[in-house]
Amino acid sequence: MKGYVQDIEAIAIRNEDFRQVLYTAKHCQLVVMALKPNEEIGAEVHKLDQFFRVEQGTGEAVLDGVRTPLRAGYAVVVPAGAKHNIVNTGTEPLKLYTLYAPPNHRDGVIHHTRAEAEADTEHFDGKTSE
Repeated sequence: MKGYVQDIEAIAIRNEDFRQVLYTAKHCQLVVMALKPNEEIGAEVHKLDQFFRVEQGTGEAVLDGVRTPLRAGYAVVVPAGAKHNIVNTGTEPLKLYTLYAPPNHRDGVIHHTRAEAEADTEHFDGKTSE
């Protein structure tokens, strides 16, 4: 079977890595993330669209300077060109998954920590999961 069919909520909640690319298709990419208390993704702007869904914890979405509280079940859609950040404002890890459209990272990449992610200059290289 082509594609990806898994219990994304359970996978996101179990994930301990800052970033882990689970599946890369030609036009989108599925990634799980875990932010430690007071950790953030870091303000960034993409030339692509991005979707986030929070599965566990509490945090804040910042889109073009507008701050919105987040908790489990919340979704965030970030259109291309919007300056955005996701911040863990809680006392437990913030577990989420994100979809990039088109892909943004190299397929299969795992960054255990934010520092590791920031030190890596990897970007999507055109290779998909299948």
